[in-house]
Amino acid sequence: MNYPTKKALILGATGFIGGHIALAAIEQGWQVRGFRRDPAATGILKNLPMEWVNGNLDEPSSLRRAMQDIDIVFHAAGYYPARKEKRALPAQIEYALAQTKNILMAAREMKVERLIYTSTLTTIGQPPPGSNHLATETESYVPGTMPKGAYYEVKFAMEQAVLQAAKGGLPAIITNPTAVFGPGDVHLTLGSVLIAVSRGWAIAWLPVTINVVDVRDVSQAHIQAAIRGRLGHRYIIGGHNLSLKDALSLIADIAKVPPPRFEIPLWLIDAVVQLDDAIPQINLIGNHLRAIRLWQGYDISKAQLELALSPRPFEETIRDALAWYHQHGSKADNLIKNIPNH
Repeated sequence: MNYPTKKALILGATGFIGGHIALAAIEQGWQVRGFRRDPAATGILKNLPMEWVNGNLDEPSSLRRAMQDIDIVFHAAGYYPARKEKRALPAQIEYALAQTKNILMAAREMKVERLIYTSTLTTIGQPPPGSNHLATETESYVPGTMPKGAYYEVKFAMEQAVLQAAKGGLPAIITNPTAVFGPGDVHLTLGSVLIAVSRGWAIAWLPVTINVVDVRDVSQAHIQAAIRGRLGHRYIIGGHNLSLKDALSLIADIAKVPPPRFEIPLWLIDAVVQLDDAIPQINLIGNHLRAIRLWQGYDISKAQLELALSPRPFEETIRDALAWYHQHGSKADNLIKNIPNH
């Protein structure tokens, strides 16, 4: 179905999800403008019919300039807490909120029709004990649950700022993609996992559940959110709930390498976290592994019903992603050249 032509701005157009949102918007027949810090960066969008605006999320004037005459803003950028970040958590949250408020203020001033904010699965909380259902949009992360997991705390604060702006009248919608895979992962967001497993490096698994989704399904859901999403609502944009063992084994099978051979018990991860806390200088563990007991499956029925989300098979995602790496390469060229051809 074709909808009226819109002018769309993608913040984060040179990234994985943002680049695919731009592609989906172009396929929709919309006029697309990309926002970037690096004037030479194009991500996966080389030679496509779109406009580029250079700027920075720290510069309100560049955001207003980018939003000039724009109908829909897709915010798929923003602060990402790095593992080696030297700033304390309060300072990280303050910085992330300052960037977010710059975007919200510019969207208000430029009177955009819709702001679609790409959040994350970590802001979705866990169902109450004994509730016997998958996590939905009604569950929210509880601040302080991961005080040393900056990603969780920062992303929650950013999403709350958008939700508060929506309550104040800003036409905003939040999407919460799960673990996103697929072709075009130029920055190896999760592509490094596919590469490692396809090289036969995944020798073990953790006894947890994950939800995996194709980036192309994520981008289409963003377009639908802009067209018919409910203002002020969150949408889990996910695909398939799988055990980590099954997901890794499927990748290994497609790559024709041995599957993981043994299980790492969660108590061992807990022990590493305790050691990391006791001796922070060694920095053994990242945000997501630290939160291993928060990993879970997700209920995607709201996005299926309201945004026509229809996840493709994960096998198709894996094959297409590995084929893309063979064809295009990336900053992991030295690894990719040894991936089995498919």
